[in-house]
Amino acid sequence: MTEEIEGVLQTLAELADTYRMGIVTTSKRTDFALIHEKRFILDYMEFHLTVEDYERAKPHPEPYLRGLQRFGATAAETVVIEDSARGLKSAIAAGIDCIVVANEFTAAHDLSKATAKVATFRELPSAIKGLTS
Repeated sequence: MTEEIEGVLQTLAELADTYRMGIVTTSKRTDFALIHEKRFILDYMEFHLTVEDYERAKPHPEPYLRGLQRFGATAAETVVIEDSARGLKSAIAAGIDCIVVANEFTAAHDLSKATAKVATFRELPSAIKGLTS
């Protein structure tokens, strides 16, 4: 089994009891499949969109607008979880609230426009609840 990021599977299991989830990534379909072939996060997702599923990549809003279409949801009903400035800009441009999860690779990025920030995946359920209550 390939290791997941600390707390991801437990957090996804908790969130799946209440929320619908999907993945919108700038990865190529073949790379995405390779990365996730021995992981279990896709078990919690209704769909995933890769760079081949839209014309303009993040930070353009199109990837997240396509995600909204797949869910049949509005921006107001949706929360994006991101870990990069490009993804944050894409969510903001699509009009969707965005929670940023800190990581060492994007620590120097400007993530100040995020709706909320968390230090770990385990903090996501309470952060999402704080936005939706």
